[in-house]
Amino acid sequence: MSPVAVGGNAHVLPETRVPDPREAPPIRWGILAPGGIANEFAAAVTAGTASTVVAVGSRSEQRARDFADRHHIPRAFGSYEALVADEEVDAVYVASPHSEHHEHALLALEAGKPVLVEKAFTRNVTEARAVIRAGADRGLLVAEAMWARYLPHYDVVRQVLDGGVLGDLVLVRADHSQLLHPNGPERLARPELAGGALLDLGVYPVSFADHLLGPPASVAARGSLTESGVDATVGIVLAYASGAVAALTCSMLARTPCAAEIIGTEARLELDGPFYAPTAVRLLSPAGEVLAERPGTLPGPLRGFSYQAAEFARCLAAGSRECPAMPHAATLRVMSTMDEIRAQVGVRYPGE
Repeated sequence: MSPVAVGGNAHVLPETRVPDPREAPPIRWGILAPGGIANEFAAAVTAGTASTVVAVGSRSEQRARDFADRHHIPRAFGSYEALVADEEVDAVYVASPHSEHHEHALLALEAGKPVLVEKAFTRNVTEARAVIRAGADRGLLVAEAMWARYLPHYDVVRQVLDGGVLGDLVLVRADHSQLLHPNGPERLARPELAGGALLDLGVYPVSFADHLLGPPASVAARGSLTESGVDATVGIVLAYASGAVAALTCSMLARTPCAAEIIGTEARLELDGPFYAPTAVRLLSPAGEVLAERPGTLPGPLRGFSYQAAEFARCLAAGSRECPAMPHAATLRVMSTMDEIRAQVGVRYPGE
């Protein structure tokens, strides 16, 4: 790509520094809870990495066997305890509902297994701290499966910001809304399962803003609730000490383009929807002229799960305790921000 002029300097969108996931060391995965997202993870590991899924555990042995048959997994267990005790499992992917992440991550860690915990990492920051502390106490790798943070285009965006191409960052806009209620997954309407739009959908724009700007100086949120008391739609404004503002939205009542923008004094970046998947990134001048573009890197989101699995495998082989793409500090910042958002919207889960 030839250089483009932005603010009087020549720039191009950089190449990603993220390695090919197929080149990561092979490890043996165990999947805890064979739900919908676990299907995507198992398929991505098999198709996109050198690793394998060797076991799956469920509270229902039949459900575990059905999942194992679907993905050609050799062992299926009718309990989570049996899964984490399997000596041939190198690491556990926790894919249960948000309400169970804390308990199930601790179960795996207590059995000596490193864990990759599906986003949202836990229900709240207190539970997140407990999981991370348990991993540190045992010298085990713990990471959040916020798959977008591991993708090549997030690294490209990070490099653009670090290079000062956009000038001073002024505004970040991001949305993730899907038509999932009332006719979608039942768990989203259940407070006892930590349902609602924020932890399932809003975590993406909140984590995106954290990736760009770090911890906010202030949080303002408003939203509407379902009859069961979980958040249906949420609008969020995060303000930063630098003067930048992030305007974020999520809803489970309607589908939107799920796009994102990063706007600076010298230029802006546009991320096509869904912004959290391997999508196109465009650099534009203040007048809206397209200066450079990087196309989406993959045909769909499924293979994108391979990047988080691969980084986890590399970190495990290196003896690391956290993943650089999604460090513990970022997980704790995101959980803390979402705790404040829920408090302002009026959502509290049973047992908190």
